[in-house]
Amino acid sequence: MVDPYNPLDKTNLGRSIAEALLGVPVTPLTTEETGKLVGAGVYAIYYTGGFKPYGPLVSKNLNGAFEQPIYVGKAVPAGGRKGGMLLDASKGGAIKNRLRIHMRSIRASPTLDPDDFWFRSIVVDDVWIPLGEAMMIQLFQPIWNVLIDGIGNNTPGKGRLDQKKSFWDMLHPGRKSAAKLPDNLITVPEIEQRLADYFAGKAVPLADPDEAVDEGDSEEVEE
Repeated sequence: MVDPYNPLDKTNLGRSIAEALLGVPVTPLTTEETGKLVGAGVYAIYYTGGFKPYGPLVSKNLNGAFEQPIYVGKAVPAGGRKGGMLLDASKGGAIKNRLRIHMRSIRASPTLDPDDFWFRSIVVDDVWIPLGEAMMIQLFQPIWNVLIDGIGNNTPGKGRLDQKKSFWDMLHPGRKSAAKLPDNLITVPEIEQRLADYFAGKAVPLADPDEAVDEGDSEEVEE
């Protein structure tokens, strides 16, 4: 017996959002067009640079392929995290502000070149934003979501005095807020080995699904 196709099944809904996002042309993250983005939704960031531990990922994004995002996130409309209903995802600067937050982190680290980052984004009705993000993470398992955590933190350690540096801040030092935190108990060589094992298909500790999603805080960021 074959179950009939249900277009309203959450998996099919999530896939439809992911397919729509993947149909959007990729744009440099440093482009002036980023500042013109309007609306809330889901986005994917891609990396094409020379940071050696990311080599296997980079190989999938060269020559315009852009097959493997390094990070997937969501940008909710203002008020969305406070239980707002019937929010208009077509207005505001949620996506723009999230990308600015990420670019600020990237620029802070000498290990990364902002010109090596690209993105695609799509405005999504606020009800479906978390579903689209979750499906993209499930499909691609981006390393900055599932393994190298921390890029989504606006203020690393805020409200958590016992927090250690994230894996992201260990690999990519430079953010002032993270510099105040003690080193992670997992060393940089150990993190890089986990990355190598992950790319080799070996079992490594990954983030729980709830921890892999973006915080989605779209606070305004001054350039």
